[in-house]
Amino acid sequence: MFDVAGTTLSDADIDRLTHPMAGGIILFARHFQDRAQLVALTDAIRAVREDILIAVDHEGGRVQRFRTDGFTVLPAPGKLGALWDKDVLLATKVATAFGYVLAAELRACGIDMSFTPVLDLNYGQSQVIGDRALHSDPRVVTMLAKSLNHGLALAGMMNCGKHFPGHGFASADSHVALPTDDRTLDEILDNDVRPYDWLGMSLTSVIPAHVIYTQVDAKPAGFSRVWLQDILRGKLGFNGAIFSDDLSMEAARAGGTLTEAATAALTAGCDMVLVCNQPEEAGRVLEQLRYTPTKESEHRLKQMRPRGKALRWSKLQAQPEYLAARALIKETLS
Repeated sequence: MFDVAGTTLSDADIDRLTHPMAGGIILFARHFQDRAQLVALTDAIRAVREDILIAVDHEGGRVQRFRTDGFTVLPAPGKLGALWDKDVLLATKVATAFGYVLAAELRACGIDMSFTPVLDLNYGQSQVIGDRALHSDPRVVTMLAKSLNHGLALAGMMNCGKHFPGHGFASADSHVALPTDDRTLDEILDNDVRPYDWLGMSLTSVIPAHVIYTQVDAKPAGFSRVWLQDILRGKLGFNGAIFSDDLSMEAARAGGTLTEAATAALTAGCDMVLVCNQPEEAGRVLEQLRYTPTKESEHRLKQMRPRGKALRWSKLQAQPEYLAARALIKETLS
């Protein structure tokens, strides 16, 4: 999975899209001028590769790529946790509305999935997580994520829990450094990993953290067979898709060159690897990568395709469920 160079497709983008190892496109704020342009871009991508998975990081709060021209500006997910502390049942209702609005608006613009929800626990010390986390209590995180995932599903969208096994305790930002977490395996399993276990079949995909858990493995979780195969697949029985975090991030450089990192992540158990903000480098990875996915891996990725036909934007704006969900978010979280 990689991104395109600009707001329209170039010939080089089309060449990369038609490569047999191309599996997905990720979009960022720089790919968005307005909704009409975004729809034209996703339509153009789909015209080249109908089966390509188009994704975005669109969580709400600090991480929301599209915020104008009608898109609902969603609050930080931590606001849902704060609401839970006041009114549990209302919080679950609002979390479902949150997921539905997020997914319905993206799908109306031709986007298949958002890498959400964040399942990290808010320990109050992570530079990069903070209010992206739903709560500090794994039980609350699980219940709110389950409701949010239900909202995504109502709009036909799959979900993605991140950053397994948990980025909330490590203070460094993996975009610019390689964080470490020195806790024991039992402590991590008893806290941070709980949401991944408790969500069970409602969790459709996962992104592992670019964090080294020094008491468990010398490799970051996204390159670790211990975390991905032994614990996530084996101990937890997770059968969904595993996406790497961005291999362009500083913390991923422990994997060597981008091609070496991609190979290491796929070999460790990822089904798809992300190379973001470097389309030309992603093209080199496509050419250099020598990897044959298993039938099981291909099936897991096919399962990430959205369900049902998406409502176009004009019809969505008149849909009572959408209007009610958006009003509820505004009333309770603004």
